[in-house]
Amino acid sequence: MRRVALLAPFVLALAACGGSTPPVTASTSQAPQQAEARLGDVVVHASALQTSTLDEAIAKRYGLERSGRVAMLLVSVRRADGSDAAGLPVSIDATVTPDRGTPERITLREISVDGLVDRVGTVQIAPPESLRFDLVIRYGNSTSTMQISRDFFPQ
Repeated sequence: MRRVALLAPFVLALAACGGSTPPVTASTSQAPQQAEARLGDVVVHASALQTSTLDEAIAKRYGLERSGRVAMLLVSVRRADGSDAAGLPVSIDATVTPDRGTPERITLREISVDGLVDRVGTVQIAPPESLRFDLVIRYGNSTSTMQISRDFFPQ
């Protein structure tokens, strides 16, 4: 069974973009995979990457393990104007599914850095490996889904 772990903070500068209830998908590449969805006045941005690709100073600053065997899911919730959405009733459920595998829940931990709150979760990987990250976001009466598919390679 894949070990799902919590990680300390990592923040990327994220911009607001749109899309309401339809699924949002990103395909595979070496760059961090990203998806965005909008629910009313809230924008949710998610990205997945191998922690080994993080700059050492950033990883150290946020206490992250840089490893080719750890994938990170970063989810940021912002108001449409780009300000923090902390305190708003936004819930996010995340799962990861390997090719021909069964979905496993990813526990997302809220972290606060530089006045912004993000959610971070990690999963152990065995590259080369293809993973699909599925998110269900609820805010008020709105629900949206996001999906990120990603190939991870040995580093």
